[in-house]
Amino acid sequence: QMQLVESGGGLVEAGGSLRLSCAASGHSLRRYTMAWFRQPPEKEREFVAAVRWTGVITDYSDAVKGRFTVSRDDAKSQVYLQMSSLEPDDTAVYYCAAAQFGAGSNNWHQYEFRGQGTQVTVSE
Repeated sequence: QMQLVESGGGLVEAGGSLRLSCAASGHSLRRYTMAWFRQPPEKEREFVAAVRWTGVITDYSDAVKGRFTVSRDDAKSQVYLQMSSLEPDDTAVYYCAAAQFGAGSNNWHQYEFRGQGTQVTVSE
């Protein structure tokens, strides 16, 4: 069983940056595609980004492409989401998720393991 714990959330002004981290334990990351999802207030959860288990291919939603960068460090069992040029619409709870040999799906239910989330609030 893999446990995922997100950190790095907080309050930031529009135009600012944050880096989220996801620490994995209980299982090696090496065979897992790792993804970030988010759930804005009173909205459905949505896909943000993923880095494939090969470590080479990344996927991004149109909403964050060019502003966010997903990366992984399997040796440290960490996944990161560098967020820049943040906008108020980026306000959400951000979740980390893992899918064995995943293809970078944007479907939350295709990820076997999921974290509890970290809050990101972007002020005007």
